[in-house]
Amino acid sequence: MPQHPKPNALIWLVLSILVIALDQWSKAWVLSDLPEYTAIPVIEGFWNWYRTYNTGAAFSFLSDAGGWQIWFFTALAVGISGLLGFWLSRTARADWRQALPYSLVIGGALGNVIDRLIHGHVIDFIQWHWRDYYWPAFNLADSAIVGGAIGIALFGLLGGKPRQAE
Repeated sequence: MPQHPKPNALIWLVLSILVIALDQWSKAWVLSDLPEYTAIPVIEGFWNWYRTYNTGAAFSFLSDAGGWQIWFFTALAVGISGLLGFWLSRTARADWRQALPYSLVIGGALGNVIDRLIHGHVIDFIQWHWRDYYWPAFNLADSAIVGGAIGIALFGLLGGKPRQAE
């Protein structure tokens, strides 16, 4: 009797699509309603809306590199997303410890790619601070990438070898 392959985790790409949609919706709101470079307190002394732009990567890495970095980070994000998508195709659908973080990283990476291709930069608008220390502004896509990366690291380190179905 032929064996049927177990369903893969590609259905988790629906989460990636949701991350992209929420990210792009939030950035459309920012572009239409928030002034540039003006802090609007959400929680006084801790959290502001602050519309700014990033042509580089995390923490504005290479933001003043002259333009080539936009294409580099776009290619890197597409490549990593493709690799994670391939890994999703090899992951069991029920293995949420792998599928969830991969899907978050894919959605976040592609959300920022859309910005780079449309605007030439990434739109950031969430600013956390404590007294005079300000964390670099970020967006929902960045949050998904960081959450996914933490999940990959934690579940990879703490998860051990996945159990085989009996």
